Amino acid sequence: MTPSFTRRVPDGDTVARAVCDTCGFIAYDNPKIVAGAVVRVGSRILLCKRNIEPARGRWTLPAGYLENGETPEEGARREAYEESTAAIKIDGLLAIYTIRRLSQVQIIYRAHLDDGVFAPGPESQAVALFEPDAIPYDEIAFSTVRWALAHERQPGGPFTNPDNVEPSGPE
Repeated sequence: MTPSFTRRVPDGDTVARAVCDTCGFIAYDNPKIVAGAVVRVGSRILLCKRNIEPARGRWTLPAGYLENGETPEEGARREAYEESTAAIKIDGLLAIYTIRRLSQVQIIYRAHLDDGVFAPGPESQAVALFEPDAIPYDEIAFSTVRWALAHERQPGGPFTNPDNVEPSGPE
């Protein structure tokens, strides 16, 4: 028998949720978590040119959705390897950005690559190191990448959405 769900507020809750009409199971729909890093090699920053939508052909940080059972740090390291074959070391938390319209939270770390070894992974057309003043900002994929690049140049953190602004791109 295929379950049938009705959207309603379960007992003891305040939010409408999908509730199974047969057994009462509540199917929670929670935010997606993205983990990534601003990776430095000396003074240069590692960027990946996306080979997938959204924003195919545009530059981004190595980042992606966290997997079940994975810590954000593990996710950031895995994404860096998947997108740039880079083994990174996390230096600390840089920022936590919220994209309300997508129910997404992005956790971005400061990181470095000691050995300088990297190459495009299957999700990247290219991978390159950029001096901060040579980053192709007109070709950056997402608002949050611009924010992270700006925040990375500042001491301190963790940072959040500038002025509580909602990103406008296809995050």
